[in-house]
Amino acid sequence: MGILQIFTLLGALGMFLYGMNLMSSGLQKAAGDRLRSFLSAMTSSPFKGVLTGLGITSVIQSSSATTVMVVSFVNAGLLSLAQAISVIMGANIGTTVTAWLVAWLGFKADISILAIPLMALGFILSISKKSQRRNISELIVGFSLLFLGLSMMKNSVPDLSSTPEVLSFIKGWQGHGFGSVLIFLVFGTLLTLVLQSSSATMALTLIMLNMGWIRFDMACAMVLGENIGTTITANIAAAVGNSSAKRAALAHTVFNVFGVIWALATFPFLLKMIGAITSGIFGVPNPAADNFEITVEKGMQTDSQTSALYGLSMLHTLFNTINTMILIWFIPIIEKIVCKVIKDSKKKEDEAFRLKYISAGPLATPELATEQALKEIIHFAEISRRGLGYVSSAVNETDPDRFEEYRAKLVKYEEISDRIDYEIAAFLNAVSAEEISETTSFKIKAMYKIISELESLGDSGEAISRVLSRKNIHKKSFDADDLKKINFMITLVDKAYGAMIENLHLADSGNLDNISNACAAEDHINNQRNYLRDEEIENLETGNKNYQTSVYYMDIISELEKMGDFIINISQDLLKYKVS
Repeated sequence: MGILQIFTLLGALGMFLYGMNLMSSGLQKAAGDRLRSFLSAMTSSPFKGVLTGLGITSVIQSSSATTVMVVSFVNAGLLSLAQAISVIMGANIGTTVTAWLVAWLGFKADISILAIPLMALGFILSISKKSQRRNISELIVGFSLLFLGLSMMKNSVPDLSSTPEVLSFIKGWQGHGFGSVLIFLVFGTLLTLVLQSSSATMALTLIMLNMGWIRFDMACAMVLGENIGTTITANIAAAVGNSSAKRAALAHTVFNVFGVIWALATFPFLLKMIGAITSGIFGVPNPAADNFEITVEKGMQTDSQTSALYGLSMLHTLFNTINTMILIWFIPIIEKIVCKVIKDSKKKEDEAFRLKYISAGPLATPELATEQALKEIIHFAEISRRGLGYVSSAVNETDPDRFEEYRAKLVKYEEISDRIDYEIAAFLNAVSAEEISETTSFKIKAMYKIISELESLGDSGEAISRVLSRKNIHKKSFDADDLKKINFMITLVDKAYGAMIENLHLADSGNLDNISNACAAEDHINNQRNYLRDEEIENLETGNKNYQTSVYYMDIISELEKMGDFIINISQDLLKYKVS
């Protein structure tokens, strides 16, 4: 096998993987938020959850994308752990569709003949002004590249019949009874860990089987190993997530490892059942029969090759289906096991201000990442509102030491808002770097503006603490009437916060129709500021107020009114988010 042939094989594998990623990305963008709605609407029971996972994975052709999506949604609180487990079970069944597509179209029909004309169609759609057509073009081009890559892989693998010593070495691995089964199981696991795609490993296994390199039973062992290897993607995604995300990923591992254990325990019987079903349905030779041999003839597909390919695809489907049918009744037990293994982390007070919803690692589903970002923005808004509570405490505190504690809190909250603003922006940057639809792009622009306004609210809280510090340094104090008016202004700002957070929740659920609540709150703040300003000017003119104290008083009122402006801007940006 020459160097050029090795690089051709690697390039073909890369084309296959790139085609699959492109096809998945195009499907996600074409489906958009409908995937999110489908996921949330169809997980009310374990059986619906399984159907949801099966449906989504069958559409986007990537169980890894589905499981990472599920882990992200658990991390964001959009799915419960029990719901996530059922969806993951369905995803394992859904991913078997890829094997059937490859076996039917890639080997039997050789759809690569149509790949080039399909790419021409994809190019025509890609220059359309409509984003939906461009998304479909991405899907078509990805589909074409996938089967072109598969065809090139088939053509670039060496003919081992001309090098019998290599073929005999590979066959030597198959002569150790059950030990050979374990060897090929480990090989399938490691190959999937390296490629990070069970679909690619499945395609390679089908090619090895089709070429007659390995027996049918060894190919089946590789498929079992691939089911273990594919769980690593979700575990990587959950590594930086919260406890619930880690548990969802571990549940995926428990599901597949349990399945492999019972499959190994019943391996001879399982193969006989697969062989009988394949032979009965498709009318091909029994691939699990003792006298079954794969014959390879150049330029044509033999019955034995067809039987082996269909048999392997059948094993993949039945293994995951039977495993789901067994374990769907034990979801509560699986939930208890993973909760016992991964305990809730005991967070310190400061850790409560870290990101909660967008820390689940790789962006397998950028089209759905805006849901996580909006959840994080709601969390950000709630933290910002708590900062307003410390503004109220600092304004009313007369003890210097206690005031310093509240001032330090406001400084800390300003630093927290800076950090959260930066981290959400970094996440949105990562999403923007992916291929996303115009709708998602509009949503991201709106969210950039929202987090900027929330960060400004933190600045205002810290600015009020500086005004109060200067007042204390100059030994000035507000009388009871001044404090009453400032506190009333703070109450109005808090009501505006409430309206803003209500609108954020409505936008998250897709039910934000108007922002009249936020506009009314803003009007109250502006009217009160105008009244207090006019009243204060009149008091200064009549000599009823100390000028310096009045300046501090009006600075605080002005800063609170500015906070009202930032808050109404957020609701206005949410309308843009919805319209987009």
